[in-house]
Amino acid sequence: MYLTIKETAEYLSLPESMIQKLIVQGSIRAMPDGNGEYLISKGQFNTHLEQMKKYKELVQEYYNEPIPEDRDIKDED
Repeated sequence: MYLTIKETAEYLSLPESMIQKLIVQGSIRAMPDGNGEYLISKGQFNTHLEQMKKYKELVQEYYNEPIPEDRDIKDED
């Protein structure tokens, strides 16, 4: 499925100017449609969003791990 710049901006919750800038930079792959508009594959974002979701889950797991007790601390009592 292909999206226009406007549809891509709505999908990613970004301004259209940012999408255009990312296309020029090469961060987003797009094909010109011949009418001065670009068509952008929605699939490239789905993969990226899935990877970001997995990364966030891994970070959350890391932060949720309990802190191990330090063996070097001695009870002074």
